[in-house]
Parts: sequence; structure tokens; C-alpha cells
Amino acid sequence: MHVPGAPLVMPNPWDVGSSLLLAGLGFKALATTSAGLAFSAGRRDGAISTEESIAHGGELARVTGLPVNGDLENGFGDAPEDAARTMTAAAAAGLAGASLEDFSGRADAPIYDLTLATERIAAAAEARDALDGDIVLTARAEGLLHGRPDLDDIIRRLSAFEAAGADVLYAPALPTLAAMRTVCDSVSRPVNVVMGMAGRTWPAAALAETGVARISIGSALARAVYGLTLRAGREMLEQGSFDFTADAAGFADLAPFFSADD
Repeated sequence: MHVPGAPLVMPNPWDVGSSLLLAGLGFKALATTSAGLAFSAGRRDGAISTEESIAHGGELARVTGLPVNGDLENGFGDAPEDAARTMTAAAAAGLAGASLEDFSGRADAPIYDLTLATERIAAAAEARDALDGDIVLTARAEGLLHGRPDLDDIIRRLSAFEAAGADVLYAPALPTLAAMRTVCDSVSRPVNVVMGMAGRTWPAAALAETGVARISIGSALARAVYGLTLRAGREMLEQGSFDFTADAAGFADLAPFFSADD
């Protein structure tokens, strides 16, 4: 499904209902969102356990019948062995893909040293290769999100991750179409980009021209729905009005996407 210049649009639902809506609309693959899942459980991003995250991705794959890529953060541990265990568990749960970040989660050292980051991807790739089935390993370089706006460093990391065995490469928050094109020209594996970040959204046709092979939206859809809920709540409390209901989906619109079974 990953074709440079003809990118797969892979949206990120946050629960069973939203995944069924997207599957019913005709999307060919889905991805989880760690932030969206956390919000739905009343928690902040990063507060979901390994078991919860992987089980959630497996559930979305089962109910939709679609390939699902799991947003598995840093693999739920710093060591290469943690990345390998997470990869194996993701495949066992039925995920078709798994994304692993080089973000440590620590404020004092948010990005793993390149050597450790590469060893983690290599361990995940080795675990993937030991499986009977197939799972796509996406390696993420997170520096642009965490105070390291150095495109050369991003490319250096993605290139190292490619050499270590990653199937797809991903650097969230690339600032321009030109930067995306530079990344795509610098590596030979398919590149994922994320849309939905403020000031960094372009049409799929423009993204295709850069050579990207996959487009995801991270937590954007979940945040859009929570944003609507915030605005509706404030409207009711502060204005005493209910105009937000004009944008609500009707029961007849939703019924085709959902089952009548328990």
C-alpha cells in the first residue's frame, strides 16, 4: 500500500466507533493514536500501558478487518529488548504495523542517542524477521517535536533506521513541502508524514508531489471531536444555547456503520 507519489491516507481513530466509521467510508488501513486513546480513557498522552495500547490496536483490527498500525510510542521501554518485545506482542495481537519513536519521554534528554536509537530499531527489525507472519516496522525520528529543529540530524537518523531494517520512515512536524521532498530524496524506504499540526497542513495532491508514501493524522481527528465537545459545552454553559446540534450526525447517518449486535 506504500507507493511514493501515490500516498496511502491512513487516518487515526481513537475507539471502536470511530474506527468503524472510517472503515465504512472506505479507508484501506487505519492507525491508532496514543493521545486519542489516552484522552478517551480520561488520561494524558503517555499514560497508557503497553498492554492497553496493544490490546486496543488489536481490537480495532478485529472489528474493522483492516490493517492497523499501532502507535507504540517508544516501545514502552528504553532498551532494545523492550522494542523487540513490543514488536512481537504487537504482531501477536493482530496489528499489521507498529511505529516506534526515538523519544525517550524524559525532559532532560528527550531524544535517544543515535547509537541506542538505532540499536532499538535493529532489535525490533530482528524480532519482526523472526515472526511467522508479516508486520510493518515504522521508525520515527521525533527531534522536530522536541526542540531539535535540525533536518540534517533527522535525515541522519532516518537513514540509520533504514539501514537497521525499518520498513517505513517517519519524522513528525516536517516544516515545509521542500523538507518532505528532501527527506524522501535522501532515503529509499517509504516515508510517512503527519497532517493536522497547526500551520503544517497541505492537500494530499501536494504531498504526493514530494514523494511521500503514507499520510497519517495522529491525534488530529480525536482532538477535533474533543474540540467540538469543548465548544458545545461552553456554548451551553455560557450562552444557554444549543446551536452546536446543527452539526450533529443523524441516527440514520450513523446506523449503516454500526452493528445491531452486542
